[in-house]
Amino acid sequence: MAEPLTQTTLNPLAQKLRLRLDEDQLTNCMRCGFCLPACPTFRETGFEAESPRGRIALMKAAVDGILAPDQAFEEQMHNCLGCRACEPVCPADVKYGQLIEQARDAIEDHTVNHRWWVKLSRRAAFNFTFPHQNRMQWIGRSLRFYQKSGLRKVVRGAGIMKLFPKYMREMEKILPDASSRGVVEQIGSRHAAKGEKIATVGLFRGCIMDVLFTDTNIHTVELLTEAGFEVVIPETQNCCGALHAHSGEAEGARSLARRNIRVFKEAGVDYIVSNAGGCGAILTEYDHLLHEDAEWEQDAKWFAKRVIDVSDLLVSHGRVPSFAESSALPLRITYQDSCHLRNVMRSSNAPRQLMSQVNGVEFVEMKEADRCCGSAGIYNLTRPEMAGQLLEHKMENANATDTHYLLTSNPGCLLQMKHGIEQHGQSGQMQAVHVVDFLYERMKKQK
Repeated sequence: MAEPLTQTTLNPLAQKLRLRLDEDQLTNCMRCGFCLPACPTFRETGFEAESPRGRIALMKAAVDGILAPDQAFEEQMHNCLGCRACEPVCPADVKYGQLIEQARDAIEDHTVNHRWWVKLSRRAAFNFTFPHQNRMQWIGRSLRFYQKSGLRKVVRGAGIMKLFPKYMREMEKILPDASSRGVVEQIGSRHAAKGEKIATVGLFRGCIMDVLFTDTNIHTVELLTEAGFEVVIPETQNCCGALHAHSGEAEGARSLARRNIRVFKEAGVDYIVSNAGGCGAILTEYDHLLHEDAEWEQDAKWFAKRVIDVSDLLVSHGRVPSFAESSALPLRITYQDSCHLRNVMRSSNAPRQLMSQVNGVEFVEMKEADRCCGSAGIYNLTRPEMAGQLLEHKMENANATDTHYLLTSNPGCLLQMKHGIEQHGQSGQMQAVHVVDFLYERMKKQK
């Protein structure tokens, strides 16, 4: 009779995986294969290991002692985009996103051989920068100085950008103008509803959103107040923790979650509104993130059930303003779904409903609008080759719509689509815009 597996018979990473991974979710996978055609990396490579089913099989083999997880195992876990397109099509409702984050958390806890610059970069990002809004604003000020002072022109002219990898050079070209002052610093933290108040909502301003897309946050406030909501923007809120959770920094994500829960609960809001699909998805899962924390479990549930995307809130509870395009020329628009908004928050109809209500605009549905564009948080920086392949497919479909505007609901998707439009030389024909900004401009024109 075979000897039962114990912690000591597993290699160190397998031991950590056994402690981290949810065994019920591992065994729930029926190996049916419905996830295969939904998975972007499997579609690109055709390899079983590049699918959710394959990755779950690897995880289970590791915790069962059949496989000794090694560097190849770690690479496979990090090759996943985390788009979670597999979850809506799974008949067993396997929480694959939770499993991949648990696996990465175990890997990061186990890994001690990061190169020095990787360790330094991770510490700077996850511990020093993202958790602190004032430091993010300092980055915004620095980036704005680079963009506005003429330094950017000097750097490009001197060929300094050639020292950086190609994908970083390309992304630098399409970065929007940064802001040195966030939404609270520009317009304040409390805004009255116009007309009879429907509810009080708390705006989650985000960290990157408030530096690179401050105007989008401001326009979100304008849309919400016009629709009948009082808007509160808690000043002491911080990063949502999505990048931490996706990168194996689970404890950092939990710490950020506790702080956000506290400040929004103290604000006494009815809803917590997100205008970024990636942020909204992790916010709705704070209850899972803190389900083993007895002190915070109930408050996390209170928080998670109140999180809603701005489009969903406008459609389901608001007095939707009138939108109109003032141009005499016919305007055609299309939409790229945010993976986390569609697959985790399960919202895809509301943005389309709002766009269809804009007078003078024709909405064209993009083929495979629900497929990942390759942004996936910082995936386009850590896995630029695969991200580039996915973006190329996306641009084929986007170009086929022959539209003037490509709209989306997430900052990462927005930057990725700007990148694709620039690569394809379509800047004069097509413009990538956040759906909130598009609607706000048409609301102004109508008024």
